[in-house]
Amino acid sequence: MTCLILAAGYATRLYPLTENFPKPLLKIGEKTILDYLIDDIDQSGETDRYIIISNHKYARHFTDFAASKKQSIEVIDDGTETNETRLGAVRDVQLAIEKYGLADAESGVLVVAGDNVLDFSLCRFISYAKEKRASCIMRYYEEDEKRLLKCGVVTVDKSDLVIRMTEKSPTPETHWCCPPFYYYAKEDVAKVKDGIDDGCGTDAPGSFMAWLCERSKVYAMEMPGSRYDIGNLESYENVRKNYKGIIN
Repeated sequence: MTCLILAAGYATRLYPLTENFPKPLLKIGEKTILDYLIDDIDQSGETDRYIIISNHKYARHFTDFAASKKQSIEVIDDGTETNETRLGAVRDVQLAIEKYGLADAESGVLVVAGDNVLDFSLCRFISYAKEKRASCIMRYYEEDEKRLLKCGVVTVDKSDLVIRMTEKSPTPETHWCCPPFYYYAKEDVAKVKDGIDDGCGTDAPGSFMAWLCERSKVYAMEMPGSRYDIGNLESYENVRKNYKGIIN
C-alpha cells in the first residue's frame, strides 16, 4: 500500500513559527508530527512507500526529513509558493496519482493529513479498511455545533456505510465529523480525476470523499481515540505540554 501524506499547506495561523518551516515537522517532545504518523503507520506492515506532497516553499525541509528516515519516503513538490496559489488537497492527491501511476496500485492508497497528532494507532483504520474491502473514512462525534460548520459531516447506517457526506454544510445533518484520514480502494483511485472533472471541491481533502460516496461504497469507522488539530500557536503549545503519545 502507498501512503500519501498531505503536507502542502502553509499553516498561516501558526506564523511566525511556520513562516519558513512546515507544520508537519514541528516537534512534540523528541519527535516531529510526521515521525509519529509514519512510525505508527509503518507498524501495520501494509505500507511499502510513503509520498509526502509538499509545496515548493517547504519541499527541501521534507527532502531532508525523508533522508533521515528508514522508510522509503519520496517528496513531491507541487510547485506552489504561497497560500493564495495552493493547488488544494484533492489536486495534490491527483498530482501524486499521475506521477506514480497509483491508479494501478493493487492495494489501494492511504491518504493522511500530515499535521495531525493522534493518541491512537492508525493501524486500526488500516485493518478496518482491509476488512471492508472498500474505500473508508473515519468519524468522531462532535458536540460543538459551531465546529460542525467547519467540518466534513457524515450520515451512516448501522453497518457504517456512508449514506451522505457534506463538507462545511450550513445545516449539518448529524454530529459525525470526518477527520482527514482516508483509504481509497483500488477501484476508486482513478476516480479522483473524475471527481475533479465533475466539479467536486478541491481545497478540503474530504470533498472528494463526499463526491465518491454517492458513486461507490464508502464505510466510516468510528475513531477509537482523540485527534489533536494544531491550528494556532496556543493549540500547539497545549499539545506540546499535554500529549502522552499513542495508546495501543
